[in-house]
Amino acid sequence: MELPEDLKYTREHEWVAIAGSVATVGITDHAQEQLGDVVFVELPSVGDRIEKADAFGVVESTKAVSDVYAPLSGEVAEVNDDLPDNPELINEDPYGDGWMVKITLGDNADLTDLMTADEYRKFIEDSATE
Repeated sequence: MELPEDLKYTREHEWVAIAGSVATVGITDHAQEQLGDVVFVELPSVGDRIEKADAFGVVESTKAVSDVYAPLSGEVAEVNDDLPDNPELINEDPYGDGWMVKITLGDNADLTDLMTADEYRKFIEDSATE
């Protein structure tokens, strides 16, 4: 399982890359492994306001349909227009070409709830033993 150290993570298995006031969001390598082959992705529209912890998108795989939750509140600045026609990018490159949305941050306080790679790794290990 790949876990880039420079990213932040959520308990719902999203990753976040912060660059100034913009956060890029996608689902983790662990999440895409659990889902299996991704066959459909539904994303919000540019300009939509999303609230932390609310579902903002859907990922459908050969195994399940899963909501994707906003790790932060803000406005959708950009969506990955490649995903609707190429949802497999989430499986092939979850931290690169498989990114989902870019959010203009509304409140930097949201960042305090995100986990480091080490914290997320431990969270996954602890979840597996429950």
